[in-house]
Amino acid sequence: MNWSRENRFLGAFFVAFGFALLLALWFFFSAKSDWDEASTHFRNAATELNRLERLAPYPSADNLRKMKVHAEDYSAALAKLKDELKMRAAAPAQPLAPNEFQSRLRIALNSVTDKARAKRVKLPDKFYLGFNDYVSALPFESAAPSLGQELAQIEWLMNNLIDAQVDALTAFRRTPLPEESNSSAAGAANKLVQRNVVEATFFSTPGAARKVINQIAGANQPFCTIRLLHVRNENDKGPPRDFAGENSAAPKATAPGALNFIVGNEKIETTATIEIVRFTL
Repeated sequence: MNWSRENRFLGAFFVAFGFALLLALWFFFSAKSDWDEASTHFRNAATELNRLERLAPYPSADNLRKMKVHAEDYSAALAKLKDELKMRAAAPAQPLAPNEFQSRLRIALNSVTDKARAKRVKLPDKFYLGFNDYVSALPFESAAPSLGQELAQIEWLMNNLIDAQVDALTAFRRTPLPEESNSSAAGAANKLVQRNVVEATFFSTPGAARKVINQIAGANQPFCTIRLLHVRNENDKGPPRDFAGENSAAPKATAPGALNFIVGNEKIETTATIEIVRFTL
């Protein structure tokens, strides 16, 4: 005690050193305990991993039964879908020579033109059903069957337009088939779903336009999808709110007791982009 009183600094140093040593020992034993725990956990995990790697994976009996039920349900649903698509699928393309396709094209042109004349439906000048390149030239032999199939589909579409008694067909465009390039014909033939894309613009009453759209959307053979529809009214402005003034746009006076329709008598211009889908199941 006398020594510690005479050397206060050295005594305080030993006390602090002892406290630090005890604290270091505590940290050491704590870290060793954590290391032992982590090492044990690692060895257990490695042992379990090695055990699982040596096992042959196989589902339990309950999971296997559920999987078989799901597989059977999926197979039945897939078969049902295929049957529905076959009902909507167009007839497969028949073998057709290039000159035979050109002959069918001329027959279809004459038929559509005569029907449009009888129904008083105006067609565009030099209208060839979108097959302008093949009026005077033959297609590739590999493309002729697909073109013949598309010709029948477009003729069906034109008959619907004419039967609806639209006023005029102002534009008609057909997207070329992949087979027409002769380089991708084999690749296109292997696809389960193929499509023909046409775009038609016609001028008609709203009722005739609705009839055309309903016929296209409700068709099963061929199976059609309207991808884009643009409708433009011939009148850019709405009717005036007051007809009493001296308005040059005011409608003519009607007979007493007759209804004076403000809207609904105007014509509309409809542009439809149509995909004709072919399922090769």
